Amino acid sequence: MKKSLLLAALLPALPTVASEVVTDTIYERAIILSGNPTHPGHIVNLAEMNSRINKAFEDPEAPRFLFLDKQGKVALGIGGYLKAMGMYDFDGAIDDNSFVVNKIPVPMNPEQRQRFGATAAYSSIFLKMVAHTSKLGPIIVYLQTNFAGDGGNYGLTLKQAYVTLGHVTLGKMRSTFCDAPALAPTIDEQGPVAQTSTKNMQIQYTSPSYRGFSWGIAVEQPGTSYTLAPETKSISQRVPDIPAYVQYGWDGEKSHVRLSGLFRQMNYRSLSGTGKNHFATGWGARFSTIASLGGGVSLYGQCVYGKGIGSYINDLSGEGYDLIADGSDRLKAPGVFGYTVGVKYEPVSRLLVSATYSGTRLYDAAGLPGDTYRSGQYAVANIFYTVWGDLRFGLEYLHGIRKDHDGLSGHANRFAAAAQYSF
Repeated sequence: MKKSLLLAALLPALPTVASEVVTDTIYERAIILSGNPTHPGHIVNLAEMNSRINKAFEDPEAPRFLFLDKQGKVALGIGGYLKAMGMYDFDGAIDDNSFVVNKIPVPMNPEQRQRFGATAAYSSIFLKMVAHTSKLGPIIVYLQTNFAGDGGNYGLTLKQAYVTLGHVTLGKMRSTFCDAPALAPTIDEQGPVAQTSTKNMQIQYTSPSYRGFSWGIAVEQPGTSYTLAPETKSISQRVPDIPAYVQYGWDGEKSHVRLSGLFRQMNYRSLSGTGKNHFATGWGARFSTIASLGGGVSLYGQCVYGKGIGSYINDLSGEGYDLIADGSDRLKAPGVFGYTVGVKYEPVSRLLVSATYSGTRLYDAAGLPGDTYRSGQYAVANIFYTVWGDLRFGLEYLHGIRKDHDGLSGHANRFAAAAQYSF
């Protein structure tokens, strides 16, 4: 059935979802394996299946293959994408398929001035189920994997897995301290140095929008990484991380500003004397935005500052900067500052051009060795072109600089290309 005929048949009976149906293109793309897509109950489900609200550029499109039940209550989608990447580093190289500025050699290693690499490990498969109930609203179950295993080996790994019941979500997904639509569009899987894109287990509540205002709060499983002092030991965490945000959106949710906060209590043990467990408090504040200026031009970015939030910053995550030695048998939460600014231009629906600059700085590291990370810079420019509905090509240039606490620095440059086919 053509889309125009389907709309004509269904819009009179469902005026409350007219705007969702008009902007929905899933009928032109989807392959219905079972069920009747003209059933009125499936209109809400399919609009939700195709929604890009609160999604990042890297998140998959709507699934290509759909199973629909006869009662019009449940839709199950199966989709994914094959992403093949090639890259060439010059005038400084990073021994990783992701452009991780923290891994730039300092000082520059003459044996590692160039590097060629290629991978398909960031390909993804996902399942999405949408059901609509009159009492709870939409029920969404989402499961996403990729093939980037430990040590760079190919192996199926869990990326996201959550269930949403109305305004409550439970599972593994981007932290509530993150802002997915404001993330930079890149071929590089790492992304800008100061970007926050951490995925945590959590239970999250997000409010409905009221005149553009909305808010959210969560309780999340903390991820921690310490640089231990002598006579100290990392122990199991006892207090969840608590992020929250308030947001104002406009232009049909295409633009927004968001203020986010984060509270953390991190545990460690002192082994000196009789031994004692200690708490160290961490906190973070973040401003993020994406703003459509018209004519296909949008601005996006974020600014973040806090103490003990290294696990939430791309270039610091997993590097031991949530807590560091304070010169005794105690640990402290170091200060972190970061910013990301960018612009993207979409002259037509199939073409996207963007440029992003990002910087981050670690403070309070005076007692650590001279080769401790001090700051990182990340610049990227790229272009994406969709040949037809499911095949997209991209070209990208990246430049990174790492500076250590002793003043020495290193840099790297990369050209990257990618072909991505979605299904």
